Amino acid sequence: MRAPAGNDHYDVLVIGSGPGGATTAARVAETGKRVLLLERGDFLPRERDNWDSRAVFGDAKYTADETFYDLHDRPFRPELHYYVGGNSKVYGAALFRLLPSDFSAVQHPDGVAPAWPLDYDDMEPYYVRAEHLFWVHGTHGEDPFAGISSRDYEYPPVRHEPRIQQLSDGLEKLGLHPFHLPLGVHLTQDADGRAAADSRCIRCDRVDGFPCPLGAKADAEWAVIRPAMATHPNLALMTRTRAEHLLTDPGGRSVSGVAVTLPDGSAHTFTADIVVLSAGAILSAALLLKSASDKHPRGLANSSDMVGRNYMRHNNLALIAFSREPNPTVFQKTLALNDFYGPGAHWQYPMGSIQMLGKSDDWQIKGAAPRGLGWAPPTPYGDVAKHSIDFWLTGEDLPLADSRVTLRPDGAVRLALQPRNNTEGLTRLRRTFQGMLAKVGMVDTTFVRSLYLHKAFDAAATAHQAGTARFGTDPATSVLDVHCRAHDLDNLYLVDGSCAGERRRVSRLAVSATFRLARRVRRSPAQ
Repeated sequence: MRAPAGNDHYDVLVIGSGPGGATTAARVAETGKRVLLLERGDFLPRERDNWDSRAVFGDAKYTADETFYDLHDRPFRPELHYYVGGNSKVYGAALFRLLPSDFSAVQHPDGVAPAWPLDYDDMEPYYVRAEHLFWVHGTHGEDPFAGISSRDYEYPPVRHEPRIQQLSDGLEKLGLHPFHLPLGVHLTQDADGRAAADSRCIRCDRVDGFPCPLGAKADAEWAVIRPAMATHPNLALMTRTRAEHLLTDPGGRSVSGVAVTLPDGSAHTFTADIVVLSAGAILSAALLLKSASDKHPRGLANSSDMVGRNYMRHNNLALIAFSREPNPTVFQKTLALNDFYGPGAHWQYPMGSIQMLGKSDDWQIKGAAPRGLGWAPPTPYGDVAKHSIDFWLTGEDLPLADSRVTLRPDGAVRLALQPRNNTEGLTRLRRTFQGMLAKVGMVDTTFVRSLYLHKAFDAAATAHQAGTARFGTDPATSVLDVHCRAHDLDNLYLVDGSCAGERRRVSRLAVSATFRLARRVRRSPAQ
């Protein structure tokens, strides 16, 4: 923690150090303005358990000790990570752009996903900047369904290992269009695609879902915060500092301060000309609701009664398939498919996208496998894992008013998910893809990698949270304007998945929106 120096008033105060908050703080700090970045957690420890499956998935060592409540008021532990860098500390570093079709209204079997108030061309220049900031490797143009890019990625695609290249070739022969997954890693490859001697990334099998003790994954700490802190002394970071509620001026039109609990447990207030809330779609909404006052009786920025509504988290499935021949791949997460993302020959509605997961190990197989694998000999799970190939299937849920974040009387978060929200697409995607896998050498045995998903309570899978403060042009039906500023307040912005409650696949490169915000904030005079 670099403690603030001098007075407690800042030009810009940012709550939350995930990709959105970190990028905004770093970008604004380039102007020389005083910026304070608040993080409720500390730096994630660098230790051997960072790469241990039992510690990460079984013991949930790095998951926040937090209790939420579901639709039926049952307690659960959400997938949240309170560290510098936020949830990006354990993300898979797959950094997609939205497709041009994502910005238009799309018909699903359960309803229509509304159009965004922006289009692909509005966002494209900022995608480029975000891709370069987060070390993204790839090749624009490989995916025929993607939009046009004005500049290619700064780094070449992460090469497939032989078994994944064989899979890619087999999928192409079936008429599909596999492409290299855009990945944010600090990797230098030699002529054979291996990690070069000076590469920070070593192409290990722990990229997906694990913290990286080498700082080789493009999480917000290593890609943004550390470089910005080293360059800009006007950027202050306070860790173990929890924002409790936002204060407003007597007229209720501006945020006048942020009440916090300091590391020693004492109460304190910071003030700023501009406040940026970037605590994630769930906790940003919760903080706005906790900040209710006489001027804002339903919660801050909530005259529309839309704060907390339209919560989305994707319909996800982690799938383990098996091939009779071994899969010696180490760095497996290099391939993706968008052939089923929109309506097509396989179904009149969108089904979803597919990407590789990191390689399963023996402990993950043991924790996920059903009793008896049929084809497999009675060998240790480590031998079975050598035949596994792992996929992540993502379908879209819809923004529903009753899928929402609210507060219980005791102040705890209630996260209400409406059951079976547009799930048919994911079911069809799994069935269709399994049929194709059989044609490229997979045996007829697949099962869900349940350690990667919470099976007991679906609400606990919060890694893809979005939609609780949607942006739009009508203050009666949205919380934010197209620049992510609250309609009801002059100096409050939200920069995280909260704004995107109106369309599909909020990727980690939603941080591109922060460049739009930063450009606007940079032009605001300090008071």
